[in-house]
Amino acid sequence: MSPMSMTLKVLLPYKVFAEEQQVRRIVAITPQGAFGILPHRLDCVAALSAGILVFEKEGAEETYFAIDEGVLVKTGLDVRISVRNAMSGMGLDQLREAVEQEFLQFNEQEKKLRSVLVKMENNFVQHLVAFKQDTNLL
Repeated sequence: MSPMSMTLKVLLPYKVFAEEQQVRRIVAITPQGAFGILPHRLDCVAALSAGILVFEKEGAEETYFAIDEGVLVKTGLDVRISVRNAMSGMGLDQLREAVEQEFLQFNEQEKKLRSVLVKMENNFVQHLVAFKQDTNLL
């Protein structure tokens, strides 16, 4: 590996999605916007948003992965990205559509589920408090 290149590893909860050598640059999406990583950038950690991860290897064209929310860690020349889900092997337009349909829609479903769970928890706590008050009256 040349001193001007990085190793990129994309990890899913259940497997290694991709491991790339000789990566010259990476562009990732965070909640604050896109940022680039070059080999001599300072070490960093970043929360990633669902979107398109772009990287370029020495002597090759840009490669694109659709990724879900996750975390990026750069230490030295190693970049590790841990995400819940990722896709590749499609054109850029298809990957962008997959992000919109799969990952962003899934996140909306999670928000709705969390909202329902919070309501159930609150209802349970209210019933528990009422039960305690009833038993104290006896």
